[in-house]
Order: sequence, then C-alpha cells, then structure tokens
Amino acid sequence: MGDSYVNGGLLIMARCEVCDKGIQTGHRISITRSQVSRRANRVWRSNIKKVQIVEKNGAVRPAKVCTRCLRSNKVTRSV
Repeated sequence: MGDSYVNGGLLIMARCEVCDKGIQTGHRISITRSQVSRRANRVWRSNIKKVQIVEKNGAVRPAKVCTRCLRSNKVTRSV
C-alpha cells in the first residue's frame, strides 16, 4: 500500500503529525440492513499528504499532514 512503509522493521502507518488522525475502522453494512450477518469489516484511510511546512523557528521540514489541517491553516506550508 502507498500509505505505509517499513522503517527499521517497524510498520509506520500514515498519521497526521498535527491532529494525530489515522485509520478508522468499522463495518460495511448492506443496503437492506436486514441481517446482522451481512456486515463486513472496512477501513477508512485519512487523506494524508507529504508537504513541506514552516516551523515556529522558521525551519522548513517535511511532514505528513491531513488535508483538514492544511485547509484550516493549522500548519504553514513553505512556498
């Protein structure tokens, strides 16, 4: 998958460095919703982007940030 990589033998998943948003799990429910047995496990992946951000001291560094944090100006992108 594109949102995970191995770093020194540990699996690192995509997670926002600002709000700590990661993967959400739940059930895919059939349209009829008549039986409990018609539920399948499902994963919702957050929209994480690798961007260059400007820290408070003026340093520029790469970070994984979700699009909600980018849109609400919780981080400052470098140009």
